[in-house]
Amino acid sequence: MKGIIGKKIGMTSIFSPDGKQTACTIIEAGPCVVTQVKTTDSDGYTAVQLAYGEKSEKHSNLSEKGHFAKSSSSPKRFVKEFRDFTLETSIGESLTCEIFAEGDKVDIVGTSKGKGFQGVVKRHGFSGVGQQSHGQHDRQRAPGSIGNSSDASRVFKGMRMAGRMGGDRVKARSLKILKIFPDKNYILVSGSVPGHNGSIVLIQK
Repeated sequence: MKGIIGKKIGMTSIFSPDGKQTACTIIEAGPCVVTQVKTTDSDGYTAVQLAYGEKSEKHSNLSEKGHFAKSSSSPKRFVKEFRDFTLETSIGESLTCEIFAEGDKVDIVGTSKGKGFQGVVKRHGFSGVGQQSHGQHDRQRAPGSIGNSSDASRVFKGMRMAGRMGGDRVKARSLKILKIFPDKNYILVSGSVPGHNGSIVLIQK
């Protein structure tokens, strides 16, 4: 596996030579610094630690400064490990969007937008009760019965009810890389990517 840390820039659309329009997401992929290479002998598993995004010296503690000094880099804001990294890397090396190629299929992990407290129709896709009738008291979007009063006399765990929605870790699978812009470290991937503009995403192949 190979991967990189990136930032979601926004969405746009491009046209193929045959005139087909495709919605795509712009992602700034890197540059990321290799801050640590873990091996089975020293750590019990193989992984590559990447760091992305500048962080001021004032907001970095001594342990962070010492860790990043080993890779001869300034303190970074985001650090992530990628297990079983297939690329040959060394500490201090910089990875950019050029580790990918146009046409590659990638998985992108992000944090979905928070939507606050939502009801069951929006949160779980309940259909409601249909047409309003006399004496219904505005119950079209109510969840209905949530338990058995005669047998279990309790509400089972996992019952789909109203509550906080969004803010979850989401993985979008098999998105195609449509274009790569090495000068800006931008990649265009087909479809949508979880998260708001400016949010951090993990790109894995």
